[in-house]
Amino acid sequence: MKFFKLDLLTLLISLFILNSCKNQDTIGLGVNPANQLSGSLIDTSTVIVNTIPEDTVVTNALGKTPFGLFNDPVFGTTESNLALDLNLPGSAAYTIPTGTVTIDSAILVLRYAPGFYGDSLASRYKANVYQLNERIYSNNTYYNTKQWKYNSGTLLGSKSFFSRTHDTIGITVIVPGGLDSIQKTPPQLRIPLDKNFINNILFNASATQLASNLVFKNNVNGLYVTLDKTGTTGAGGTFMMALDSNTRVDVYYKSTAGTTVDTTMISLPSTLHAAQIKHTYPAAIQTELNNKTTGSRNVIYLQGTAGLRAKVSFPYLSSIFKTIGSDVVINRAELVVTPNPSSIIPFAPLPRISMYKSSLSGQRTLLEDATTDPRAGGSGIFGGFYAPGLQNYHFTITAYISDLMRGYTLDYGTYIGPVDISNDITAASYLQPDAQVGARTFAIGSDKTSPYRIKLNIIYTKIAK
Repeated sequence: MKFFKLDLLTLLISLFILNSCKNQDTIGLGVNPANQLSGSLIDTSTVIVNTIPEDTVVTNALGKTPFGLFNDPVFGTTESNLALDLNLPGSAAYTIPTGTVTIDSAILVLRYAPGFYGDSLASRYKANVYQLNERIYSNNTYYNTKQWKYNSGTLLGSKSFFSRTHDTIGITVIVPGGLDSIQKTPPQLRIPLDKNFINNILFNASATQLASNLVFKNNVNGLYVTLDKTGTTGAGGTFMMALDSNTRVDVYYKSTAGTTVDTTMISLPSTLHAAQIKHTYPAAIQTELNNKTTGSRNVIYLQGTAGLRAKVSFPYLSSIFKTIGSDVVINRAELVVTPNPSSIIPFAPLPRISMYKSSLSGQRTLLEDATTDPRAGGSGIFGGFYAPGLQNYHFTITAYISDLMRGYTLDYGTYIGPVDISNDITAASYLQPDAQVGARTFAIGSDKTSPYRIKLNIIYTKIAK
């Protein structure tokens, strides 16, 4: 009972003390309303936005190379084709095995990389392989607009498949002197090739062609891989391929010499590659691209695979000081870009977009907020990531907007565009046209009738003098 009485007494004292605190604002130091600082919001700043074509991009030696045929209901058709070189086994002189050589199969092996965008459920794809009529050179630079010459009259191989970019597969591994085994390999596309083609370039080729890898490359050129427009059904999609040291043609064959039969496999590696990318836009996008006026547009088209970006400008920032006065501090400036809600299903918007500016010489440079500027908050604060909950993108550009308002810097061109989500904000690749992302975003521009229009929110504090 002693403990019960003590608890009751403690409760009564607590209620008496709390009841005496009628106004929490009286606790602590007093604030003089004349000196109190408060933030004000401006969300009516004019933002002018126009969709423009992305610059061309180098596609040889990419870490992820686009390959596909995507019929987007908003953006039209995107075609991405591959050009691959071929080398002798070991990239050195090759000696044909003795006896009679019989090819069991020849397979073009292309590994998948992360980043597929499109229809992975209902679409069926068909890949075709042809022989190039021109060589790929290691010291050449190839852009996405390069039109590769190939022998379209002779199909070397084809494969119908579904998008299974995350499924490992089992392949037969030849064990010399033992039983063949099945080995699981990373997700890959395996396209059977014509045996006669392999015989002609390798086993039945002249000794001169096989004596030098350079001569071999000059005669064979390489392979051109494309998706068949009639054999690919549904919306399709864009794959990302890891065209690394595992890109090759595996040749399984038997060599018979008398009573001795040797079953083995050799590989013709591919060490050079490039992509050809073509966009065919509908009338709505063509209208935006044909617009050459300075007026703002109501829609924004952002597209990966070196497709589309947008130019953004804030023409009346300096006049804001005429309204609110120059004795202010810009606490925060934020650009909000919102996709059209009807365009995010079934194809999700870009997981990340970039924002950058042009220098006086026309070079792409990072905004102050994405650099080591002491006013910047780092890449996580700068933003550009798609927020699924809010269904929009946010950029914190306080330093850049503040400098524009005060005339400390000039706007030689500000842009937003696609970027590969794996790239860091400070990486040089963040500034370049990106062919390694296949996604797109259809956003609202300066449409004043839409609650989703692009907005520049500025929070400022007026300094009391």
